[in-house]
Amino acid sequence: MMTEPAPFEVYEEGVYLHGTKAVLEPGDQLTPHQPSNYRDDLAMSHIYFTQTLAAAAWGAQLAQGEGQPHIYVVEPTGDVEDDPNVTDKRFPGNPTRSYRSGEPVRVVRELEGWTGHSPESVQAMREGLAELRREGHDEIID
Repeated sequence: MMTEPAPFEVYEEGVYLHGTKAVLEPGDQLTPHQPSNYRDDLAMSHIYFTQTLAAAAWGAQLAQGEGQPHIYVVEPTGDVEDDPNVTDKRFPGNPTRSYRSGEPVRVVRELEGWTGHSPESVQAMREGLAELRREGHDEIID
């Protein structure tokens, strides 16, 4: 039986990961001011990434669209800051190692063979996010 990625476990020190359903190639750049992976009514002014496989898997598995989830090793081209959506609201001190940048992020390579969250966990997370949206508590600090 395959297990889900461990929360807060750093994939590899110094390596940043980005989860999405977009098909990308090494050298491609993720740029700010694109539609959110999660809300089609919001263009994001930052690119978000993490150092944990668990958070990258959430990004890949929860992204909008019908494609397969992908996780990419990425390299920021500018300043990096803690993601305030996670660190200020839910996990002070940034144990999820979640970050963002207002500058492009370059794709280094696709991460192969990763194990994601179970279908049950993904469904529960989707339901929780939908409830937040219904209640008007789905604000994204961008």
